[in-house]
Amino acid sequence: MRAVVQNDKNRSRFRRAVHRHGTVALAGVALASLSLAAGCAAPGTDAGPAHAKKSGQGGPARHLDSRAARLAAEHTQLVAAAKKWGLDQVPLTPPAPPAEKPKITARPGFEVDGQVADDLPPVFTTIPTKQKIVFLTIDDGSEKDPKFLKMMSDLKIPYTAFLTNKEIKDDYGYFRKMQAEGHTLNNHTLTHPYLPGLSYEEQKHEICGMQDIMKKQFGKAPTVLRPPFGNYNHDTLVAAKSCGIKYAPIWDEEVYVDHWEYREDDQDLHPGDIVLTHFRGLADWGGKGTMIDDMRRFLNRVTHDGYAVARLEDYL
Repeated sequence: MRAVVQNDKNRSRFRRAVHRHGTVALAGVALASLSLAAGCAAPGTDAGPAHAKKSGQGGPARHLDSRAARLAAEHTQLVAAAKKWGLDQVPLTPPAPPAEKPKITARPGFEVDGQVADDLPPVFTTIPTKQKIVFLTIDDGSEKDPKFLKMMSDLKIPYTAFLTNKEIKDDYGYFRKMQAEGHTLNNHTLTHPYLPGLSYEEQKHEICGMQDIMKKQFGKAPTVLRPPFGNYNHDTLVAAKSCGIKYAPIWDEEVYVDHWEYREDDQDLHPGDIVLTHFRGLADWGGKGTMIDDMRRFLNRVTHDGYAVARLEDYL
């Protein structure tokens, strides 16, 4: 049975001219618009804020003032957080989640036999969108740096964790804190094996067993699986479906503490790309850096290129 591996490539080159025109706005841009709307009346007229307060009929103006003040405060906090964590720029704010979620299908060349007929979880590397957004995903769970949780909370960066039980069982509490911040915890199997080398029953044990642990430890069984190493076969997806899995995203780029690696020949980011990194520390990266350094590299790159980081589950 053919195994599909993570470094399979669709050799057709991306046509990204249209995508390059997408934009993502900072909260400060929204603030400017709201401030203009709130202050457009001439001073001393009946439409002005002072009259609104006296008459009690200035609800919309007060609402705009309140929202503008909130956005200003949030932007000030982000500016301070970006400086605190050593970023080159303030990360861009993602657009609101789509009212209608995109249709997710298997990436061409990443299908297995029976993919459509058996309605198997699709394996994909990019979310269909023209928005300049990317999705941050972090695998396994071996490094549990509290500074990482603080950094991402300060900067309000969404991410998805794919967890392996052998790496997280010594401290489930760390990932409960992550979950409490609004980040989604997903399945990365019990022991991180090469799944195509296992029997169907062994693969099912790896996937369903992790589903059971996640339900017990985090309150719910996820619907998203990332097969270890990005390797899978038909049995993997059949077993995953039987365990309640609906999606099997892998990645288009991987970021390390000192470099990036790309799936596509153009060696670039694209709208909707899923980016992979790992929970790693100094020892894992040969003393070259920490999770904080890794995130700084990631955020500086995507922000410089005009991308915001969006929440993967909002698009599934």
